[in-house]
Amino acid sequence: MNAFKIRTLLFVYLISVLSVVYSQDNSLEIKQLRSDVEELSDKKYKGREAGTKYEKSAAEYIAKRFKDIGIAPLGDKVGDKMTYFQVFKFPKTKDPHTGAESEEFIEGYNVVAWIDNGSKYNVVIGAHYDHLGMGGAGSGSLSDVEDIHNGADDNASGVAVMFDIAAKLKAGKAKRNNYIFVAFTGEEKGLYGSNNFLKNPPFYLNTFNYMINLDMVGRFNPEKGLVINGVGTSPIWNSVLEKSDTMSLKFNTTESGVGPSDHTSFYLKDIPAIHFFTGGHEDYHKPSDDFEKLNYEGMISISNFIVSLISELNSKLKLAFNRTKDDEVNSQRMNLKVTLGVIPDYLYTGKGMRVEGVREGKPAAISGIIAGDIVLKISETEVTDMKTYMSALGELEEGQKAKVKVLRGEEELELDVQF
Repeated sequence: MNAFKIRTLLFVYLISVLSVVYSQDNSLEIKQLRSDVEELSDKKYKGREAGTKYEKSAAEYIAKRFKDIGIAPLGDKVGDKMTYFQVFKFPKTKDPHTGAESEEFIEGYNVVAWIDNGSKYNVVIGAHYDHLGMGGAGSGSLSDVEDIHNGADDNASGVAVMFDIAAKLKAGKAKRNNYIFVAFTGEEKGLYGSNNFLKNPPFYLNTFNYMINLDMVGRFNPEKGLVINGVGTSPIWNSVLEKSDTMSLKFNTTESGVGPSDHTSFYLKDIPAIHFFTGGHEDYHKPSDDFEKLNYEGMISISNFIVSLISELNSKLKLAFNRTKDDEVNSQRMNLKVTLGVIPDYLYTGKGMRVEGVREGKPAAISGIIAGDIVLKISETEVTDMKTYMSALGELEEGQKAKVKVLRGEEELELDVQF
């Protein structure tokens, strides 16, 4: 056998060995991600509602996982010992979406850990772990039906990816920042956990470099891509995201730092913050949000993307902060007097607002709007995108009727909606 053939065979053998090793590593990573999601969405946690004993049990699992990864605790001190738990009180409310607060207070548990690289700057990677418990007013199912809402995508997926990122950063070379990992509670009740974390931070807020929020990252569809919210919060985000996307993942971006998740709390403290999100779906806030429906290879892709992003930022100084232009519209989103009762397709880039799913018993479902419809007009307001959709809803009052024009296939329909 000549030298050329020997070299060729050795090369082929080496490639095959590396492929097997990569496959095994990928398989182990998927197994761990799936295990974390399956555990947190298990029915024994009764939907992980903030303020319940089941939330505390889930917090204990998260603390154990941080410890297993080798990430040090950064919560409250008990005596001379640092714990993983940041305990705080928040008002007990029957309906978290009305804004009415009772005088009764209950305890919540943020779970906080960190990698101390001896830096003066801190990066926060966060994901909320609470969910809706047995349902109620926030449920996508009929509100009078009690059932365990498992919350696999929302947001066991974010917590599992956070663990994966933590393990990679601990073993990696990006050491210019310290990395703080926070599993927030109370997100579903009004961003209570992230708000409390920033009111009682482990370090001065001016040491916080930037924040990455993982909320609903389990349903990645490569054809539709993912959404990265908040890129307007620093002038560097857009360029560095492009450089970090070494796998050529498709993604769309939004500018505003204000949205219905924990990155908002950081933005309001002048900290650059972005939110990774794989879009809404029919199981959103329903008991059917189960672990079997998640794309675990997609979650690895998102984890690798974020680690690449963090590595790219490792050579940068502290990120500059920008206040975004569309705060007013997004703030309005948090205080609308009416809801159509649909799950928007946040990845849709055409004209109008595409409906990903419809909630039972809500105005859209009652009026005949179905998944796949594209809302073109509400009352007298033309709907061209999510911003104009929210503005149109902001003009309406509860009890009001309105004409809603939708595109269904190639046919335009005008439906009467009672809000």
